[in-house]
Amino acid sequence: METKIEIGIWRIRRYEERKNMNADFRIDGKVIETKRLILRSFKQTDLEDFYEYASVEGVGEMAGWKHHENIAESQSIMNSFISEDKVFAICLKKNNKVIGTVGIEKYGLEDALTEFKDYYGRELGYVLSKDYWGKGLMSEAVNRVIKFCFEQENYDYLMCSHFVINSQSKRVIEKSGFRFVKENIQITRDGQEHISLYYVLDNPLKKN
Repeated sequence: METKIEIGIWRIRRYEERKNMNADFRIDGKVIETKRLILRSFKQTDLEDFYEYASVEGVGEMAGWKHHENIAESQSIMNSFISEDKVFAICLKKNNKVIGTVGIEKYGLEDALTEFKDYYGRELGYVLSKDYWGKGLMSEAVNRVIKFCFEQENYDYLMCSHFVINSQSKRVIEKSGFRFVKENIQITRDGQEHISLYYVLDNPLKKN
């Protein structure tokens, strides 16, 4: 049982975290499942699957990064996934093949989205292998991660965004119940500017 002092320390820590709006997050070995998918941390044995879809032109570009030129690039990025431990690998249950990612990311729009300064949340980012577009798998993964974030991580809200040109991502976001809040210019890793639309989903478990 927690003492009053322990509860007080926990509340102070939560207040300090909330001051910059971004919640802390690590997967820490958690595994979540859907009917067709397993979402888990990346492993070194996932490299070939990761490179297979990340090297396809048009996949990363929709999420703000250039498709991978070689497997060494995929290895470097996958190493960061493993060390930072905030990106779920999306695996097919039927063969354990990695076909995409869902990241529970910090976001950098605190100055532009000051209306959320007193709340506690993260931004979802996701990518899916082009071979599996149009099968409902991304919506299945995103909705399961939303449930995880609200029920287990106790976030107040989640944020999501997409480039104006990315109609597939827009459909996933809208089907998941997010509401549009703002348009903003986003600069990608290669220095290109894109108009991005930002959406928010409130935790329904915290409604008054």
